[in-house]
Formats: sequence, structure tokens, C-alpha cells
Amino acid sequence: MTTTAKTARECVIDADSHITEPADVWTSRVPAKYRDDVFHVVRADNKDVWELRGQRLTPVGVTAPAGWPEFPPEYPPGYEDVHPGSYDAGARLRYMDEAAIWAQVLYPNVAGFGSEHFLKLGDDALKVLCVEAYNDFLLEWSSADPRRLLPVVATPFWDLDATVKEIERCAGNGARGILFTGEPQRYGLPVLGAPHWDRLWSVAQDTGLPIHFHIGNGGETLELSTPERYQHHGVNGAQAYTAVSLFMKNGVQCADLITSGVLARFPKVQFVSVESGMGWLPFMLEAADYSWLGAFRKGRERPPDALLPSELFRRQVYVTFWFEQFAPKHFLEIIPVDNVLFETDFPHTTCLFGNIQETISSGLGHVDAAIRRKILWENAARLYGIEDPPASWCDAVGAAQLHATVTHEHRA
Repeated sequence: MTTTAKTARECVIDADSHITEPADVWTSRVPAKYRDDVFHVVRADNKDVWELRGQRLTPVGVTAPAGWPEFPPEYPPGYEDVHPGSYDAGARLRYMDEAAIWAQVLYPNVAGFGSEHFLKLGDDALKVLCVEAYNDFLLEWSSADPRRLLPVVATPFWDLDATVKEIERCAGNGARGILFTGEPQRYGLPVLGAPHWDRLWSVAQDTGLPIHFHIGNGGETLELSTPERYQHHGVNGAQAYTAVSLFMKNGVQCADLITSGVLARFPKVQFVSVESGMGWLPFMLEAADYSWLGAFRKGRERPPDALLPSELFRRQVYVTFWFEQFAPKHFLEIIPVDNVLFETDFPHTTCLFGNIQETISSGLGHVDAAIRRKILWENAARLYGIEDPPASWCDAVGAAQLHATVTHEHRA
């Protein structure tokens, strides 16, 4: 990549960031009769806390510690203490300019990384209303600059008719992706490969919207971060265990996906494993291929046109990474680099904040510029159809100019 100066920063597309939802997301959007029965914020113990029908869920500051001088388990106590870009779209765009981030893919917090917390609402009609209210908020928030703020919309996945209807509604209103769970069986629903889900894959294929499995999409974060583990393993041990468990769980979900038959039946649907890293990919793909082929060695004949699980992955599945240093230094020759997206996870605990360029330089500085550009920019631009920034933006943020026009066609 050609740069205009040695100090020019690399502009990036951030494939995983989060919105710390404003307090009125649901109370201002559902009918008045439901306002006491939806997610809302209360002030308790000098902290802003999300609550549902008297049950305390999570403090607001837990989802936005970027820039906070303390370390977990200490978090910003309220909205006035978190980075304003976590909840305000205008402030988010200003922060993105400061960080040389052209576009960000946007994920939720309160309702869960797979929309699973909507199930706590109980009432079937209210659950769907709250999904719609969140998506309306997200699409409105992203309209501050739809070139740069890319909404991944929630789904009422427990109701397939409502899910298909909501995807079709949001696809026409600016949605860039679909949020789903990689483990529907956790909720008493059919596994990914069951025909039950074919209408979901079809609407994703028809709309061109990729489907996203964010870590924690099965709702397992709380069951991993138990008080007993914090008591006996300490904060560091409990958080490290939880993080690694979530990353590896997405690896298991990817293995399930690429061996489920879904990708063969729906060859144009794209999937993204979000916030899961990439270092586990070589082993997962090798193990999936080895075991899959092993079944044919035991007397079954492999169809001549059947693709290996790893080949299906390369065709249709992406992963995101941010902090890793070992994998980009040692595994890139065997990792499918066309399938890797860069993220910052802003404004979460593990996010890159104030160290984006340093992390890129440390992890990818040795990598050929063309490969680095794929990971930091081109793969995401192709997947989400992101237009290039004007040269004036690159100049204004001190970022290197893009060396070529990005092709925005989806992979076949």
C-alpha cells in the first residue's frame, strides 16, 4: 500500500463494535401499557442499572469501560461517565474519525448477543414488539451516516414467521446483517441443519444479508462467570476462563455450521463468527475435515461433488480478530485470509482503544501489504458493500490512501 507519509495511519473497517443502548430505547417505543414491562434503567447504589420487572440485569457501565481508568470489576457508574461515543451516534462518528475507522458494524448489549434476553419478557406479542423497537432504534441511530454505521438487526428467532417478516422489514430500511444464535437447540429449537430453518437461510440469501453468530449468542456468559468461580479463581482467573470459553464455543458453532449441510444447500448465504478470534481456525478446520472424511472411510461413499467442511468455510464463513499476536505471526499462511475481518470491540472491556495502530503494527506489520489490506479493509468492504471514503476523509484523519478501488461483489 502506498502511503503519503511515514506517519500515515492505516484506515480500517471495524467489524465488531457495540452500542450502549440509551435508557429510553424500549420505553419510548412500545405502547404505554407495556412500559413497566420492558427493559429500562434505574439508579441504584449510585449506578445506572438495566432492570426488567424488578430484576436487576446489568449496570450500564459494564458495556462501556473504554477509556475508564479503573479495571474490572470496577466500571463507570453511569452514562455521564462512559465514553459518549458508546451511546451517541454523533460522538461515535467523531471517535471513529479520531481512530481512523471508516465504518463500524454495530451489535447490541442489553438484549443479548443472540437476542436471547428478549425471551425474559414472557409475553409473545411483547417479545416481538421489543425486537422491533430495538431494530427501529438501531436503524435510526445508524442513519447518522449509513455509509459508516452498519446495523446488524436482532431477530425473534423463537418465532420463525416473525423472524422472516422482521428481516424483510429491516432489509428495506438499511440493515446490513442479521443477528442469530449459533445454538438454537439451547432454546428447545431445531439444530442449525434442520429444515425448520430453511426459510431463514432463504430470506438471508434473497436479501444478501450475512448472518452473525456473536460470542455469547447462546446466553452462556452468566453460567460461565459464576460467583463460585470468582470466589475461588479470582477476578483474573474467572474472566480469562469465561473469555476463552466463549471464543472456543464459537469455534464449535462454526464446526456445527460447516458440517450441517446448510452451506451446501444455500451456497450464497454468508456467515460471520464475531469476536471469536482466528487462532483456533487451523485446528478446527483440520479436525472437521479429518472426522468428516473418516465417516466415508468406514464404508460410505463420498459424493464426487461434495465439498470438504474447510472448503465450505472458505466459501461462506468469516471470523473477526483484534488482539491476537501469535496467529497473525505464525498461522496466516494456513488461515484463509480472505475470510478474516478486523475488529476493535469498542467500547467493551477487551476493546482496542488508543492502541489500534500499535496493535496493527505489532500483529500485522510484517505481513505483505496486500494481505494486510484484505484483513483490515477489503474483506469487510466486500461482505457489507461498503463504499470507499473520500480522499478528503483519509487526509483529514491522517490515514493512508487506499491503494485501489475495492470490489464490492459478494463471493460466489
